[in-house]
Amino acid sequence: MPSSIFDSAHIVLVELLIEARKSLGLNQTQLGARVGRGQGFISLIERGQRRIDIIEFVALARALEKDPQSMFSKLLSPDERGS
Repeated sequence: MPSSIFDSAHIVLVELLIEARKSLGLNQTQLGARVGRGQGFISLIERGQRRIDIIEFVALARALEKDPQSMFSKLLSPDERGS
């Protein structure tokens, strides 16, 4: 079984986070500060080198001024994943 870090849902998750960050005009350092982490933490996530758990996802969504449930629904949407 391949690592979930490389599956299509993970790629969509990363894309959703990057899109939300950029739409707010935030850089990685600013987003990191909003969740109490450094720029490197955000960079690892955005490069697909670090998975996030559900608690981190909620914190990131809120820091991005997004509803976590809505973002999660987009992740599960077949249209978003190309399934």
